[in-house]
Amino acid sequence: MDTYQQQFDALADATRRAILARLVNGPMPVGEIATEFPMSRPAISQHLRILKDAKLVSDSPQGNRRLYAINIEGFRALRQYFDRFWEEALAAFQARVNERAHEEEV
Repeated sequence: MDTYQQQFDALADATRRAILARLVNGPMPVGEIATEFPMSRPAISQHLRILKDAKLVSDSPQGNRRLYAINIEGFRALRQYFDRFWEEALAAFQARVNERAHEEEV
């Protein structure tokens, strides 16, 4: 499965989007993340694993726990993917405008 598909699949889940929203404020350990959700810590760990596999979060050791953080590079790649569609849409719009202007001249 390609990375973009993994990212889309990961973002499709509301809990994972909520986890990402929490991580926007900075790195957190799984236990602290789990306090905000009505599910077990292992369930949150599973969501974090999916986000990590999709390169949307990273983790790093801090003492005897791991801190999870937003993976800037993963989101940068995802943004570039969407930017490509935006650029293509603008180019298509510009081509259509030029085509209509040419039709009006004729």
